[in-house]
This record gives sequence, C-alpha cells and structure tokens, in this order.
Amino acid sequence: EVQLVESGGGLVQAGGSLRLSCVTSGFTADDYAVAWFRQAPGKEREGVSCISRDDDNTRYADSVKGRFTISSDNAKNTVYLQMNNLKPEDTAVYYCALAAGVDPCDIVPRAYEYEYWGQGTQVTVSS
Repeated sequence: EVQLVESGGGLVQAGGSLRLSCVTSGFTADDYAVAWFRQAPGKEREGVSCISRDDDNTRYADSVKGRFTISSDNAKNTVYLQMNNLKPEDTAVYYCALAAGVDPCDIVPRAYEYEYWGQGTQVTVSS
C-alpha cells in the first residue's frame, strides 16, 4: 500500500517559517517524483513544487520561488518543503503527492500527473 503522510503544518505569523514533511512508504520505482500542492478555499488546487529522484529536477511555482525550498532525504523516504517568509496568501491545505514509475517534474507539478496523495496538512498564516 502506497502511503504519504504530511506533517508540519500549523499557524504562523506572516514572515515566519514552517517546514512540511512528507513521509512516503509502500513503493519502489526507477523514476518518481514527489510534489507539493495546496488548495485554499475558493481557489483551484495549485502545484507548489516538485522534486525528482535524486534531486534530478526541482520546480517551483512563481508564487513561492525564492521563499520555499523542496528537498529530500532518500534514506528516510521523506520530502520536505521549507517555507520561509510566509504570507497570508500561503494559507491553504498542503498536500504531498507521488508520481511513481514516471518523473513529471520537468515543469511545475500538475495534479493529474500524480497518482497518490496524502491527506493534507493545514497551513495558516496570520497577518
């Protein structure tokens, strides 16, 4: 069973930082990518960032570029999203997602390319 579990969300003031974690299990693949998406009320799900196997590719949405950093620790099967200088508009439910057997992380992640999803973690940024 493929499982992705997010953690690290919470409430933070504007300008603060959070680090999200996505622990993956239950899969092996030659190629894969893990992505972060977010969805705020009334807005479409947005691809935030992605990372490929062995950090071959990383991509960021323009809205977070320069503030967020994606990284991975393969030994821990974990992908991180370091979020700095958070803004109220970053408030959303953040999801990690997995594309197994393929590596679509040559562009900002698109939801339909990712098969497995975590349950999400709430990030709230107060002004």
